[in-house]
Amino acid sequence: MKFKRRKLMIFVVVTSILFLFSFTAFAGGGKAKEEKAGAVEIKKPIKMAILGIGGWLPSRLGVDMSPIFAEYAKEKYGYEVSFSFAEAPFSALFQKAAASLATRSQEYNLIISDSQWLGAFAEPGWIVNINKVIEENPELDIEWYDPVVKETYMVYPDGSDQLWGFPEEGDVIVLFVRSDLFSDPKERKAFKDKYGFDLPQTFEDWEKITMTDFEKIADFFTRPDEGIYGTAMQYQKEYDFMTMYLYPFMFSLGGEIWDPKERKIIGILNSEVNARAMVWNKRMLNYQPPGAINYGISEEVDAFTQGKVATAFQWAAVGAVMITPELKDKVIVVPPPAFKRDDGSVRRIYSIGGQPWVINAFNDEEHMRVAIDFLKWWYLPETQLEYARRGGNPTDKATLTSPGFEDIQPWFRAYKYMLKKERARDFWHEPKYSEMLAVQQEGWTAFASGVVKDAMNTLNWIACQQQKILYEAGRSKIAPPDWCQGVELNK
Repeated sequence: MKFKRRKLMIFVVVTSILFLFSFTAFAGGGKAKEEKAGAVEIKKPIKMAILGIGGWLPSRLGVDMSPIFAEYAKEKYGYEVSFSFAEAPFSALFQKAAASLATRSQEYNLIISDSQWLGAFAEPGWIVNINKVIEENPELDIEWYDPVVKETYMVYPDGSDQLWGFPEEGDVIVLFVRSDLFSDPKERKAFKDKYGFDLPQTFEDWEKITMTDFEKIADFFTRPDEGIYGTAMQYQKEYDFMTMYLYPFMFSLGGEIWDPKERKIIGILNSEVNARAMVWNKRMLNYQPPGAINYGISEEVDAFTQGKVATAFQWAAVGAVMITPELKDKVIVVPPPAFKRDDGSVRRIYSIGGQPWVINAFNDEEHMRVAIDFLKWWYLPETQLEYARRGGNPTDKATLTSPGFEDIQPWFRAYKYMLKKERARDFWHEPKYSEMLAVQQEGWTAFASGVVKDAMNTLNWIACQQQKILYEAGRSKIAPPDWCQGVELNK
């Protein structure tokens, strides 16, 4: 869920042999001389390297804040440390990390990973299983704001108790609204005269808005002659843009994408409710600027900040660039609309973004110790509050429930609201994530752009291809059914 970048390359083939790697994790005391018995003594300056996402503020903050840790480490542990930052666009980040880790290199001591990559990094033994790290360092046994945090950024396989990452940045989709337009008395009167209900003004008003309501709002503000449109979403084929903005329609309407236990996709993804979700998601293009089919994060930022749209569905992580100095006090950040299901219930389930820290399993003892010391410092209350003040999205309960947290950034209230298991959902942490993602990105963008027109046939094609990927990789015992042989992406 990241800035514009070149096309996603297929992940490197994950080796089937697990590298057995063990290490001793150390907890620092009040001073270096108070460290636990057996701790690695660091006698020389240590250079640490973090690999993260190019052009992504939360990723960069770990290094930007590292001088604070250097002072902390010198005082508390008695050693000197400095940090460097290597980066890559998100579409190339996995390849950059994997190429290094496959050689058992400690070129990057800490890596900021996408959550879906946990399986691909964990299976060959490239990153540290952190269960023992937490056991030996109780400071890292953190109470997270909601169970969705642990499930998204830490766990692989899904549903297990095996942990591989620590949340670096939490992220959810929120709605950025031009409150100056919505509060205009003339606009409010014209809207109510046309649709019979009031334009939402407050956070609480937006909590009650369904996507059916929102479609009327988007239609109202779509005025091509005036150069303004109702909203903006993301439909780009690069990486996961289309996927992350279609899933909310599917999840909220009651659709599912697979059975994670059996790794079954056939008969689950290709459902009538998911086909309806695709049609609705495509229809929303009627209220977006020309060229929105190619929107990613940066294009959507431009559309909103240039005054082309009245609202934008966007990641909370880019709030700092969405609300420019010119738009200060003209934007409210609220929950995105809910969906009414066939049974009458109303649900709001959107894709979750964000990234975890993962620890290079090939770090030597000194770098391993510093990595763990750094993470213990990272989750101190004062560190997380500073991270929040600089524009990062913390995930621990202590920080998110601290007095005044929601006032630090204008998107924090909506971020907290959406960072709940019942409102935010991740998807596969599979080693075959890349291949599976590429298939559905191809199918769903073909449908949204009008290249193909049959939603159910598109879902059938994606389900068949993904089931084949999992079956041939030995990840699922379920083979694609015979009818898949006649399904093509051509209707």
